[in-house]
Amino acid sequence: MDLKFYRPFWQSLLYPGWASGLLLLLVWSIPRFWLVMWANQMGNYQYVSLIFLSMWLAPFLLLSREGRKAMGIRRPHQPGWLLIGFAGGLAFCAMMFGLSYQAYGLTESNWLYYISGTYSNLPAEMDANTRFIFFLIFAGIGMAFSPIGEELFYRGLIHENFRHSFGQRTASFLDSLAFSLVHLAHFGLVYRSGSWHFLFLPALLWMASLFGLCLLFSWFRSRSGSILGAILAHAGFNLGMNYFIFYHIL
Repeated sequence: MDLKFYRPFWQSLLYPGWASGLLLLLVWSIPRFWLVMWANQMGNYQYVSLIFLSMWLAPFLLLSREGRKAMGIRRPHQPGWLLIGFAGGLAFCAMMFGLSYQAYGLTESNWLYYISGTYSNLPAEMDANTRFIFFLIFAGIGMAFSPIGEELFYRGLIHENFRHSFGQRTASFLDSLAFSLVHLAHFGLVYRSGSWHFLFLPALLWMASLFGLCLLFSWFRSRSGSILGAILAHAGFNLGMNYFIFYHIL
C-alpha cells in the first residue's frame, strides 16, 4: 500500500497507516456513539441509518481505485466462502443468544432482550402473518444498512490503515476492538427509568462476544478474498438477531 491508497485530494491529510485509521475512527465513532445514545433515550432511531450510509460512502469518497481494491472491494476469489460466511454469522448469533439467555434469561441484562426494546412502531399483539411481515421488514433493513456500512468501514477502510502499520493480525484485533467499544452505545450503557446505567458484567460479555464475532468477519473476508465475505457474515448475524427477537422475545 502506498500514497495511491487515498484519492489525491486527501493525500495532504491522510496517509495509509495507524494515524489515519485512528483519525477516521474518531471522526465516525464519536458522533455515532452519541447519536445511538440519544436515540436510546428519545426512542427515535431514524437518524442512526445516516451513519451507516456515510460508512458506505467513505471508501468511495476517500479512496482511489487501488485503495478500494486493497480493502477488499473486488470479486471474491472463492465465492463458496460467501455462503459459508452467511451461515457462520447466523450460527454465531445463535450461540450469543444462547449464552446470554443462560446467563440472564429474558431480562435487560440480556443484550438481545434490551435491543428488542428499541424496536418501535410494532403492534401490541401480532398474529403469525403480522409477525412474519415485521420480521421481513426489520431483517431486510438489518441485513442491508449496518452490514455493508460497518464492514466497508471497519474490516475495510480502518483495517487496511492499521494493517499498513502493524500487520494483518494486529489490525484485525484493533478493528475488532474498535467495533466492540462503539457498540457499548447499543448495549452495556442502558437507558431505563429515566437514567443511564452501566451493566458491567453483561457489557463485558457483550464486548467479548462482539470481539470474537469481528475476528470471524475478518476471517471470512480473508477466506473469500473479498469484503463481501465479511458483509454476508454480518448480514447472517443480523438475520439471526431479528429471528430471535421476533420469534423468541417479542
